[in-house]
Amino acid sequence: MFRLYKYVLLFIFITSNVAFSQEISLFQQFNGRYDYLAIGNTLNTFENNIDRDFCEILPESQADLLLPVNTNIIAAYLYWAGSGEGDLEVSLNSVPFIADDIYLIDYNDSSYGVLTYFSCYADITDYIIATGNATYNFSNLDISETLFNNPGYCGNRTNFAGWSIYIVYEDMDLPLNQVNLFQGLDIINRNVREKIITLDNVNVLDNEGAKIGFLAWEGDALLNYGESLLINDNIISNPPLNPANNAFNGTNTFTNSNTFYNGDIDVYGIQDNITIGDTSVEIKLTTGDLDVNGILQADLIIINNIITVLNSQLPDATVQINAINLECSNRQITIDYTVFNINSTEFLPSNVPIAFYANNELVGTSQTINQIEIGDSENGQITIFIPDHLPNDITITVVVDDIGDGTGIITELNELNNQDTQNIQLLEIVITPLQPITNCDEGFNMAYFDLTLQLDSIKTNGEPTAFFLTLEDLQNNDNDILNPGNFQNTVVPQTIYLKIENQPCYDIYYFDLIVENCPPHVPQVFTPNNDGYNDWFNIQGLYNIFEKHKLLIYNRYGTLIFEGDNNNPWVGKSNKGLNNIGKALPVGTYFYVLYLNDSNYKTLTGWIYLNM
Repeated sequence: MFRLYKYVLLFIFITSNVAFSQEISLFQQFNGRYDYLAIGNTLNTFENNIDRDFCEILPESQADLLLPVNTNIIAAYLYWAGSGEGDLEVSLNSVPFIADDIYLIDYNDSSYGVLTYFSCYADITDYIIATGNATYNFSNLDISETLFNNPGYCGNRTNFAGWSIYIVYEDMDLPLNQVNLFQGLDIINRNVREKIITLDNVNVLDNEGAKIGFLAWEGDALLNYGESLLINDNIISNPPLNPANNAFNGTNTFTNSNTFYNGDIDVYGIQDNITIGDTSVEIKLTTGDLDVNGILQADLIIINNIITVLNSQLPDATVQINAINLECSNRQITIDYTVFNINSTEFLPSNVPIAFYANNELVGTSQTINQIEIGDSENGQITIFIPDHLPNDITITVVVDDIGDGTGIITELNELNNQDTQNIQLLEIVITPLQPITNCDEGFNMAYFDLTLQLDSIKTNGEPTAFFLTLEDLQNNDNDILNPGNFQNTVVPQTIYLKIENQPCYDIYYFDLIVENCPPHVPQVFTPNNDGYNDWFNIQGLYNIFEKHKLLIYNRYGTLIFEGDNNNPWVGKSNKGLNNIGKALPVGTYFYVLYLNDSNYKTLTGWIYLNM
């Protein structure tokens, strides 16, 4: 059977003269085979309203801790309180402790004005575990200056000080319980005669052994006018220690003591005051009534904490984002996460749904695979795509026990701790253009390029670099150019991509390789004697570069003797004229006209000497 207990405090305040307070709210929750006990003592020599002569507190007092056998201490908290604005450092068995926090509350007295009261607490779990069962001596709480400088405390008999230790312990013979510790500082008095505290979002599935405890200060046994403690409108009591009309009367339920002057450590069984199926528990405290003379009398009661122990057997699913792995220039992300069932009293069943949100938009779902035992966890991973309409800066939220619309399918101890969030920025890569590299055509629109020259214009910070022919190859880190210092293009223009590592991603640059026709170089002489050297009119940078050129050769008489093109260079023979066609020409000076047929260049003319 699953049992659910959730607590959210809702306070209904009646108009009062209280200047401020710290609302009692959930401080810690413990789930397991747990229970608690409390020890403590007063620093008052007597009850304020019985002995009205003293105006000081004791320097120390003691209390004995006697835990049941075969128990393990889970948590321990030291509380101390009194008149005034507080003393943050006290001692326990001569060991100093400094307050983790302090609570303050004001009471506007009709005769003395505003009086302040305080309560401090400190987590002393490690110390109690190390010390164990022993006599604990509390000392060094000093409010003497407060009592001396402000006569109102002793004048209206609210001079008090005291301490208490709460211990949550594990006992394997206990049923599975949920222990909820609420704390703060709140007050009822003649100005605020009623306080209602609602423990909301409760799902009572088993009321057997249910109990509630209180730590309160400044209660007086002598002042029992209109004083009551009600649970769900039922007055609770523990006579003779705590009668129905005097709940806060300087008593300690754990020791059956009525000499805890102006302090109360009380616990009540409430299994008859809550019902299976209840969804809330209402606590009402009252004080104040007319005496026999018709004069209003009221006790001043300061509530420090409330603790509940209820039987429960429920899982508590929580989730943690371990890592979000991003891909460069990709809106696909991979989320590593862990589902826990730690603070629970029952196993978490398999197939619990998990929802994944990006900026509150559902982007993926998954589920647990195995049954998760108490205290265990299960790791998971999911790859999801972030929609294009969402920005690069997004909040990822993972919610366990969520079918994708905020609806859960299991009953848990705590329904408010099912999610984890993490802000991420998608790794968008900016592709930066660089100036092109231009080289002279070495034939058929091809040239050799030193791609590494581009590294001179950018900062690499010593990181690895690589050049690629396509953006896809760059992103996949495939087929990088092996010899970027001597690269021959294959098309014109050809785009080259440069990748520079830049954790957590990389930078991308791109540039074009431009092949241009450079001015051809015309030699002054050639020797077509078939010796294998300079046997033809080799105009450098012409053939296979200016593929559409036309070359005309004239003799000294102005007669056209040769006409050539890219496929027909001049080897010293004629192919024009009436005579000697195809025969070697005599030594001498000849004149050329070179039509490059390129809009960037003019027709070239000049002379060439043919020699043998």
